[in-house]
Amino acid sequence: MPYKTRTLERFFLEASQQFPVMLLTGPRQTGKTTFLRHLAGEERTYVTLDDPMLRALARDEPALFLQRFTSPVLIDEIQYAPQLLPYIKMAVDNEPKAGKFWLTGSQQFHLMKGVTESLAGRIGVVNLLGFSQRELLGTPSAEPFLPVPEVMKQRAQSRQLLLPELYRKIWLGSFPALHQENPADHDLFYSSYVQTYLQRDVRDLANVGDESAFLRFLRSCGARTGQMLNILDLCRQSDINHATGKRWLSILENSGIVYMLEPWHTNINKRVVKTPKLYFLDTGFAAWLTEWTSPETLEAGAMSGAILESWVVSEIIKSWWHNGKRAPIYYYRDKDAKEVDLLIHQNGTLYPVEIKKSATPGKDAIRHFQVLQTLKQPIGQGCIISLAPLYLPITSTTDNVPVGML
Repeated sequence: MPYKTRTLERFFLEASQQFPVMLLTGPRQTGKTTFLRHLAGEERTYVTLDDPMLRALARDEPALFLQRFTSPVLIDEIQYAPQLLPYIKMAVDNEPKAGKFWLTGSQQFHLMKGVTESLAGRIGVVNLLGFSQRELLGTPSAEPFLPVPEVMKQRAQSRQLLLPELYRKIWLGSFPALHQENPADHDLFYSSYVQTYLQRDVRDLANVGDESAFLRFLRSCGARTGQMLNILDLCRQSDINHATGKRWLSILENSGIVYMLEPWHTNINKRVVKTPKLYFLDTGFAAWLTEWTSPETLEAGAMSGAILESWVVSEIIKSWWHNGKRAPIYYYRDKDAKEVDLLIHQNGTLYPVEIKKSATPGKDAIRHFQVLQTLKQPIGQGCIISLAPLYLPITSTTDNVPVGML
């Protein structure tokens, strides 16, 4: 399969010239190994701790392991041998040189603890999700999404994305295995993904005893993508207690399955809601978990608007993370149920974004933008991301952004 250029390449290589150790994290199957092996070429030894013999050597004889595999080296699945981290620190301290170690790891919740303790100040950590829309089209983005003219001009060459194709992308998801010349079978891929995720990541690392209850919880989360989090309702549906639900949600978040979008609130405005919204980072996974069997049934069904919103939020997150930046995004909702889907906070300014499944969005779609004036914060150019085909102004401060421009 021909390699698809990833947006993250430029940032990763630049960071690797500053840090002795680079760690690439992200959910399983998002192409981390392919990405790093492509960047490494022939210049770097590749070793995977998926191999039981190599894993045993790394755990039992970490010093010997690093003598055997000298830098520059790419070590895959580092979470299986955290014993290596102190030895990597010693190797780096003995010879401080940029780009010595490239590491990958799928489970952030256990991995990050070891990394921050062992390699603070010596490691650059970046996150890779599945393919973005632009990566699939072969036009990886150089700028994170921001609804200002200078950024939107770079995206102006995007082609129109019509409803059937859009929902096919949403339903299929962004995992590389589903976008090869000979793609994996859709249902088989996701059922295998759940089994691998449950058995290798969740059960081994988080002591989840009841796999069927965890799967029910995962499905309940999938059905609530794009909604405000109601943890009590989730726990009731999954027949688990509140403490277990909170712990399992943390596992989903830290392993890159879901994203918690925090509300924007300041001490000035006491009327705003403080509950996060839950988003699946891969809409194909959410659609499979909730048993939508085709793009057409998904588009016509009850989750249609929420899953479109999830897809847009995920694309915006990728545009930031794949440029090596934290996604500075929030949402707004107050006690009067006035809501703005997204606020992007950049350089002290809030940029409001509304997401609409409409080909003719009007001024009514942005009626809640005016409530942002109460936040005592500069408000920048806003936008509606919609199915309307042209990038055009709706008001002097708000533009329509076709969904294909993401």
